[in-house]
Amino acid sequence: MSDVPTPDWESLCGPWLGERPGEGLQVLSLYSGAGGLDRGFMDAGFQISYAVEANQTAVDTYAANIGDHIVLGDLPAALRKLPRPGKFNPDVIIGGPPCQGFSVIGLMDPQDPRSQHIHAFMDAVRAYQPAVFCMENVKAFATSARWKPVYDGLIARATQLGYTVGSAVLNAASYTVPQARERMFLVGVRDGPPLFPVPMTAARPLTVLEALQRLPAFGEVGNDSSCTARVVLAKKAVMRPSPYKGSLLFNGSGRPLELDAVARTLPASMGGNGTPIVDCKELAARLAHPDVFVTPWVCRHHTRLAAGQPHLKRPHPLRRITVEEAAELQSFPEGWEWKGSRNAQFRQIGNAVPPRLARYVALAVGHAFQARQASIEGAPVAPLPLRRVSAAPRSMAPRRRRAKAA
Repeated sequence: MSDVPTPDWESLCGPWLGERPGEGLQVLSLYSGAGGLDRGFMDAGFQISYAVEANQTAVDTYAANIGDHIVLGDLPAALRKLPRPGKFNPDVIIGGPPCQGFSVIGLMDPQDPRSQHIHAFMDAVRAYQPAVFCMENVKAFATSARWKPVYDGLIARATQLGYTVGSAVLNAASYTVPQARERMFLVGVRDGPPLFPVPMTAARPLTVLEALQRLPAFGEVGNDSSCTARVVLAKKAVMRPSPYKGSLLFNGSGRPLELDAVARTLPASMGGNGTPIVDCKELAARLAHPDVFVTPWVCRHHTRLAAGQPHLKRPHPLRRITVEEAAELQSFPEGWEWKGSRNAQFRQIGNAVPPRLARYVALAVGHAFQARQASIEGAPVAPLPLRRVSAAPRSMAPRRRRAKAA
């Protein structure tokens, strides 16, 4: 761990610092995974009464870090393991239904069974009738023309159930997470408008280096869950102007991390050659002297290839990131205990909602609940950095083709 002081993400929260608007509110969490979304809501004061997850390894991780109130099972059958509506009345339902069917990384198949879980989520909302619900999913679900009928149908159903619905695509890097990860949040509120947080760190996001400074040195206890996949140079590299953006310099989908920038979206395919790459020598030098520039090996390699020169002969100083480094880039608290095989641990991290992003969403949900109560009771509400966003059915006009140059 570096002795150099690093920016404290809490200090970047501004008016949010110390806010816990969810105090006293009960939450039912669905598709809970390893607990990233739940941890964010807990940090905003909410009480997670019950959680549901279909993957045993994720359930084990959740139970080890959050609590044993999680139920193993898939929806809708798993709901039968919970108290019935009336005996259990959650104030909020949250969850991130499986996104592989909607993701641009996947097949984007409307018939993918995993795409149907959004309807199971809304079935639970219909059954329990919470005051607020919050669904997380990939950006493409809200922006892709392919999903417009499904998206609009979901909005219509929520509206019929009595909710005012809003959706927003939030970039985790704008909310103190050192990673460019865009996710859609769909929020419905009974008797009040849905609220969303304004960006907090968009102008000055936390970097990869600042995140990794929080960890022990590579190989030490607390940063020793390494990835065994080797970093192999591509025989036929795909070149782009930057070695970090677009260039394919290595076998597999894992890309090198730029220490002074945010990380690319961490994928669920981590664990093998899809795991991001870090330069050991550069990282060690920058951890000791953060302000001293060190030319990364990947930049020298990219420059040589761009000039038509052969690969460097000597061994490269590159490795895949560890489980702990991946968790740090996802903003999980230090010491989070990951269960299962090494690949399963990486997969849980890649599938998770970053807890600090989730906390900001939870703060907005909590204030939406307070605004709802104040509206009912006629009480004033303190101003905070929030915005209202409508989720009316989207218009998907065809894209205009660029005119050909004369």
